[in-house]
Amino acid sequence: MRYVSPGREYDRDSRYLTTRITADGRDGFPVEPGRYRLVVARACPWASRAVIVRRLLGLEEALPMAVAGPTHDDRSWTFDLDPGGRDPVLGIERLQEAYLARDPGYDRGITVPAIVDVPTGRVVTNDFARITLDLSLEWSAHHREGAPDLYPRALRPEIDAVNEVVYEEVNNGVYRAGFAGSQEAYASAYGRLFARLDQLAARLGASRYLVGDTITEADVRLFTTLVRFDAVYHGHFKCNRRKLSETPVLWAYARDLFQTPGFGDTVDFDHIKRHYYLVHDDINPTGIVPAGPDLSGWLVPHGREALGGRPFGDGTPPGPVSAGEAVPPEHTPSAT
Repeated sequence: MRYVSPGREYDRDSRYLTTRITADGRDGFPVEPGRYRLVVARACPWASRAVIVRRLLGLEEALPMAVAGPTHDDRSWTFDLDPGGRDPVLGIERLQEAYLARDPGYDRGITVPAIVDVPTGRVVTNDFARITLDLSLEWSAHHREGAPDLYPRALRPEIDAVNEVVYEEVNNGVYRAGFAGSQEAYASAYGRLFARLDQLAARLGASRYLVGDTITEADVRLFTTLVRFDAVYHGHFKCNRRKLSETPVLWAYARDLFQTPGFGDTVDFDHIKRHYYLVHDDINPTGIVPAGPDLSGWLVPHGREALGGRPFGDGTPPGPVSAGEAVPPEHTPSAT
């Protein structure tokens, strides 16, 4: 499976299934606790957004989660972490089966996150940007007591504006660098990425969070790229002006979020590294997965409390991760 097109810039296929699950069911899929299954891979930054938001909002029981393994082939993600290699609820070996159940001629990306309608076994949506917003807005009747407001009405225009540039220049920017098919395309992507990171560092030098004084959707979206930066993007994607850990403001900001319940406790560094270094075999043909980096720095105090802010606003942190969804300790900084 090739990710790099020689001589060309990387162009992400953004044709997603945009059906929505809403409180009023206007697209035919009403919010119903237990009806749907959120399929994710901890390796994937786009899926990690949904994992974090689901946990922050306390939707674990209302929206059960299936975790695919860290690698896939050109047919799709597999459920190799489950007994017998099948998701115990959907009964499928590959996420592809749920996409084809919806559309036998489906010819777009088999991506995570995806929400599957359990009764029919069909994917409802894989529109990752909309999924997390709808978890905040449409699933509110099922939020835990004390759930934070990740998309406050008064701040939505600013959050949307920040999200747009972070997606274009950072979230997708690392991929434009890593999958560049020419030196020119790489140089352009590299320049845009680090120019934006410099601007974000300046913004975060005076503010604990990206928008307002609490964690919002904007912080979730930036975090999933930053947490992967030193482990994969710096080396594998050649985003190597400097490591995140050599960028004081962004490194402290990322540690602040990592140490906040709901963020770092969802991160599996082993899955992250194995996905990128094994799946992208046209970039890393040897299939060697690096032993580093040292993860212990993620637990070093960050000092960001001095900037004020209240992580959960008037709400409270989520409780402990359930045993069935805990990341293996050997895949976390606690093992270093």
